[in-house]
Amino acid sequence: MHQILIIGSGPAGFSAAIYAARAGLKPILFASSVEPGGELMNTTEVENFPGFPDGIQGPDLMAKMQEQAEKFGTEVKYEDVSEVELLGDVKKVMVTSGQTYEAKSVIFATGSAYKKLGLPAEERLSGHGISWCATCDGFFFKEKTIAVVGGGDSAMEEATFLTRFASKVYVIHRRDTLRASKIMQQRAFDNPKIEFIFDSEVADIAGSDSVTGLTLRNLKTGETSELEVQGIFVAIGTDPRTRLVHNQLELTAEGTIAVQDQSSKTSAKGVFAAGDVIDSVYRQAIVAAGAGAKAALDAEHFLASLED
Repeated sequence: MHQILIIGSGPAGFSAAIYAARAGLKPILFASSVEPGGELMNTTEVENFPGFPDGIQGPDLMAKMQEQAEKFGTEVKYEDVSEVELLGDVKKVMVTSGQTYEAKSVIFATGSAYKKLGLPAEERLSGHGISWCATCDGFFFKEKTIAVVGGGDSAMEEATFLTRFASKVYVIHRRDTLRASKIMQQRAFDNPKIEFIFDSEVADIAGSDSVTGLTLRNLKTGETSELEVQGIFVAIGTDPRTRLVHNQLELTAEGTIAVQDQSSKTSAKGVFAAGDVIDSVYRQAIVAAGAGAKAALDAEHFLASLED
């Protein structure tokens, strides 16, 4: 019987592991066999994580977090969790190799995935002109012409924020009206750097080593056109990775795992959650890392109460 199991290997998962390991809880952390390290593994330069004034590559940051967690006694397993049982006093985590792990507590730090356009060039040019986070990567597009895809609040926020750096921002939306709130729409409409392209979708992304342009398809006429840009930000939403906990944990209207007040406590006793799987607003590595620390502290207090 283990004290604590951690599912997820991003900033929230490894931060939780560091705190739990230093508390002597001997955590086991399940990292994906396919995509360990979370979304930062797809990020090049990270300049806004405290402690790295010259910036750090996303994969290097995650390697340092893992090294620190293992230094204090975290056991990292590169296995995919296939099923969980959370509602009893003994929590069970099953992995695809067939083994079952039992523990008194579980921390979910499974993150979320940005929705993608589904184009062949998307993976190849990720981090080389294609981004899903303006606050992460906007700085790299000073005086560039860029496009934002989407029509909701997040797209308007991304576009408006990017005008601090870019010389021109196109907003590409599939419909002829935006889904964003009126105030966010008006803020974008009033910005002289932003131009809207309605009723259109991105049919292709050009560029071998970096983005050089887009092929747009008008959804009303079927006609295609070329748009010269040096970057594209995709802002069409995210999908919290909650598949494992459906019908076991309470979810929010946004689809994230619901937690109690400012804590990491979920609807199941002894189960905690942290990072982007509970956060539909900030979605920053430093916020996720702090949430991971909170989850470990909450779990430590829970385990102490069992002993009492």
